[in-house]
Parts: sequence; structure tokens; C-alpha cells
Amino acid sequence: MSQSIDVVSTRALLAAGSEVLLLDVRTPAEFETAHLPGSVNVPLDQLDAYLPQLLAASGGDLILVCQSGNRAGQCQARLGAAGAAGSRVLSGGLNAWLAAGAPVVRGRQRWSLERQVRLVAGGITLAAIVVSVWLPPARYLAGFIGAGLTFAALTDTCAMGMLLAKLPYNRPRVTGGVPAAAAKLREHGSAR
Repeated sequence: MSQSIDVVSTRALLAAGSEVLLLDVRTPAEFETAHLPGSVNVPLDQLDAYLPQLLAASGGDLILVCQSGNRAGQCQARLGAAGAAGSRVLSGGLNAWLAAGAPVVRGRQRWSLERQVRLVAGGITLAAIVVSVWLPPARYLAGFIGAGLTFAALTDTCAMGMLLAKLPYNRPRVTGGVPAAAAKLREHGSAR
């Protein structure tokens, strides 16, 4: 069963000085654009490599953050399967945090992964329809993209998003990067 926490409760925990680990599972580019103060970035696709540190650091409050809550929910399921109990997903993710007017650390502005998926899927579909005027079988490409988006919605996964997350644009050189996040996780785990 998925456990979640809202923005108001999260802010109250942080304001009370509770020992909370905020784990942001978005891409480094999304994290660089805006993130919760004090959060640690371990992208969802790199979670398995840092599972031991996460398990060691998960003795207290572990709040998982992504853009809307979907990837954080996937992370919670994987952590639970590995034996970590007590993690909670920030309801509505960073979108809800921003809507509540809560503080964020801002960096270089980049497009969100969801916006990139819409651009690529829409661009391919549009190009396929235009090309199908001269080459009718090109319309099947548009159908393939539509089928992929339907599958993504039904399964709550996105293959195109996972592929786009691997592009250099979505993997900027972040000061410290994941190794710094791992060090912070180790520090958080040893403080228990």
C-alpha cells in the first residue's frame, strides 16, 4: 500500500527540525532546474546502484519526491521490495510543492521530462502525418506513437521518457552529482 504525505505536513516536519531525508528521483536536469532545499538527487534509473545506502539511511522519515508523484511511487515500490519500510511519497510532487508557494532551490531552467515527451511524440506524429501525404505507410508511425502513449497511460510507465532521460541534455554536470548524494545518504544513515 502506497503511503504519501502532503506539502503542509512535509513542511511542518522540516520546520520542526525532524530528521527527514528528502530523496528526489527525477533526472539531474530536472533536479538542477528546481528542487526542495536539502533534498538529495538519486535518479530513478540509478536507484539500484544506491540501494544499500538508501536502505541504511531509511531508518527515519524518508520522503520521495518527483515532478508529480509517479516516479516517486515507483521508487517507493522498489524500496519496499528491497526491505525499506516507512518511505512516503510527496503527494503531487514538486508540482504541488510549487503550487503551495513552498521554497525551492532554482538553477538553470530546463524542460521537464514530461514536456520533452510531449514535444517528441507530437513532433514524430506530425511529421508522420505530413510525410504520409507522399508516402502513405508513414501514417503507421503516427499510429505506433499513439499506441505507445496509450500503453504508457495504461501501465503508468513511459519508455520514451526513460530514453529521453538518458540524453546528455538530461544528464548535466551537477556539482557533486550522484556520488555527493550517496555521501549524504551515508552521512544520514550513520547519524541514526
